Amino acid sequence: MSDAGESTYRTRPLTEETWPDFAGLVEANNGVWGGGWCMGFHPEGVGSGHTAAGNRDAKQAHVRRGTVHQVLVYDGDDCVGWCQYGSPAELPNIKNPRAYEAELDELPDWRIGCLFTGRGHQRQGVARSAVTAALAAIEDAGGGLVEAYPEQVEGREPQRGSYLHTGPESLFEELGFERDRRIAKWRWVMRRRVASGGCRDSST
Repeated sequence: MSDAGESTYRTRPLTEETWPDFAGLVEANNGVWGGGWCMGFHPEGVGSGHTAAGNRDAKQAHVRRGTVHQVLVYDGDDCVGWCQYGSPAELPNIKNPRAYEAELDELPDWRIGCLFTGRGHQRQGVARSAVTAALAAIEDAGGGLVEAYPEQVEGREPQRGSYLHTGPESLFEELGFERDRRIAKWRWVMRRRVASGGCRDSST
């Protein structure tokens, strides 16, 4: 268990022990994005042919096998959000794959997948705490090239719904990520190199 940045939030990894906290947050938010259970980046994916119950079972199976990396954020005893991350093998599914692969020069060591903040906790630093803790965990695991796929907010009309499930570009920019290339009108590949242990190099 660790502090995340300078906030009062605590963070813990998603494990069998913390599964009930994660599941409670998902269930309190209608399954999250139509019952996806944060499975969109995993090999199984979501969408046609998948059900909320099946997604739940698949996510829990990943937790049991240890094939998921996810930071849970707590406000007191309540789980209020998360940041998913993992290797490209763990998280092979990203949006706009053709555009992504067209100019791919190096696969990342780590991908940051979906971010989620529960109702009533938006705009209170949950996502920042989650990503900060994920980067610290990546550093502890040996570091490497980290990619995120956030949505551009600047110059765009305010949006509603789940479009920010990969986070806003501004958050990653503040945490040292730099634009690598555009893969959709409002979506970017952003990169940051994280060193093992000591200082982090944000160059691409």
